[in-house]
Amino acid sequence: MSRPGKRWYVRGAAVGAVALLLAGCGGGDGEGDASKALGKAELRSVLPDAKALPGWRTVAEPEAQEPVAEYPPPVCQVPDKKKRQATCGEITFWGISSFVRKPDVTSLNFWTLGYKDEKSAEAAYDALSAYYGGDRVGVGAKPVEIGEPGAEREANRAGTGTMGGPATITQLRVGTLVLGISTGTQGKSAVPDAEVKALAAMVADRARQAQDGEKPSAAVTGR
Repeated sequence: MSRPGKRWYVRGAAVGAVALLLAGCGGGDGEGDASKALGKAELRSVLPDAKALPGWRTVAEPEAQEPVAEYPPPVCQVPDKKKRQATCGEITFWGISSFVRKPDVTSLNFWTLGYKDEKSAEAAYDALSAYYGGDRVGVGAKPVEIGEPGAEREANRAGTGTMGGPATITQLRVGTLVLGISTGTQGKSAVPDAEVKALAAMVADRARQAQDGEKPSAAVTGR
């Protein structure tokens, strides 16, 4: 899946930051057998770390935790009150990792929400898509083609996001997990479509690896 001059996906090779980026936004692989629910350590292993993202500087190391009922994960945003409890209240574990790349201070954030079964994750994906989909990333957002990672997926880019430059939000569902990826920049250049696609493929495969009982090793590299 290599692309000369671009970044590509290869297999085997801070909550505050994420919340800040998302708060201001807005102004396939098929699945066969049922996927298992992941434990805390397993979910954390899905989140990309520095080894999976050469060229990016770590802002927040991969971290997973059990949600507190009174304080749902800040990345679980559901506009429909009736669906909010079923979505945010049914999370088993959740986690984030964050990165930045110079010279234009491009940010890259990942978040993962775990559920007890695929049915719960599917319902959560639909509810969360109503928030993160469309132009939530910014006015006039347009879809980004990312292929078919996971069972469900959506990616959108706006010319102006929370950091003043182009921004993207990608949401995926892989088995019992709902995953998100966001990018933003203070510069004028958006993270290229090919790179957004590679990031989605990488994190979807890490999720699949974890649910297959493997240690996630999918990574993004460049040439």
